[in-house]
Amino acid sequence: MSVLRYFGIFSAVLAWVIILACVLLNPWFVFTKNAFSDLGGASAKHPWLYNYGLVTVSVFVFLYGVYLIRAFSQKLMVVSASFVLVASIFLALIGIFHEGTYPHVFVSTWFFVQFDMAIFVSGLAFWRTKLGKAIIALFAVSNLVALTVHWPSAATIEAWGIATIDVWALLVFLYT
Repeated sequence: MSVLRYFGIFSAVLAWVIILACVLLNPWFVFTKNAFSDLGGASAKHPWLYNYGLVTVSVFVFLYGVYLIRAFSQKLMVVSASFVLVASIFLALIGIFHEGTYPHVFVSTWFFVQFDMAIFVSGLAFWRTKLGKAIIALFAVSNLVALTVHWPSAATIEAWGIATIDVWALLVFLYT
């Protein structure tokens, strides 16, 4: 189980490596005009890399959720980890229902919603600690910015959401 402790950080790095590789393979992609999911759509070169890459990352996120359940006995942290597990399933569904398919927008949105709930509940689980206060602040600031900034593209707000998840994973890693 101790190796699973690193899967939160590993998932974050792997996701960015996959996104960067897909961006490099698709020079038409413009960060301020496209969505990351365009990299897995019909007009993308090698869309399988993005789609299968997300499914692969989702496996590591799922295993990280399992680690969190095993590592923490607080009920709220188990609830938070359960949201991580559900988010990982939605992440896989983003790759399965790639851009251009009916449920894509739904599964993409719910990936971020589930992770937002995981972050918030983990902050509640550790409310009396510096970690808990940092996580609640992260949740509040990231959502305030997400709701008030005029984002030029889906990719820009997706990057913001992914970065928030990455910061959360780093905070939890440093605490455990």
